[in-house]
Amino acid sequence: MAGAGRTVPRLSDREKDVEILALRHQITVLERQLSGQRVRFDASDRAFLAALLHQLPAQALRRTRLPVQPDTVLRWHRDLAARRHAARSRPKRGGRPRTVGSVRTLVLRLADENPTWGYRRLHGELLRQPGERVAQRGPRGDAQLGEDPVEVRADGAW
Repeated sequence: MAGAGRTVPRLSDREKDVEILALRHQITVLERQLSGQRVRFDASDRAFLAALLHQLPAQALRRTRLPVQPDTVLRWHRDLAARRHAARSRPKRGGRPRTVGSVRTLVLRLADENPTWGYRRLHGELLRQPGERVAQRGPRGDAQLGEDPVEVRADGAW
């Protein structure tokens, strides 16, 4: 397994069999010392075992002498793959996307040119279509729109 940081020396089949028997014996001794307690693995141990043992066929995995159940190793591998997928599919930046630079410049220019406008007015101006005229009626009406202030007061609408 490349990238694991460990180099495996070239061993003959006999040497490999002897090493496997020695490792199995170590597992037996450690289980005896635990006297029925569960073995605790940290995250790096679980990831290493899951990646290594996932390559074995299910029958070979069930024959392997492990301090945990073979289904546990398979669950560790599923969790490892799910975390990897979740980490890759997560957006790089959280929260609301940045405002486009041209819009930001326009808003700042409108705010500078019209210091008495609040954010609601600025928002309303930005929502308008270009060239659309907004009727601004005050208590005297609007002479540009052709309204007579007396008619406005007679209607009761300001």
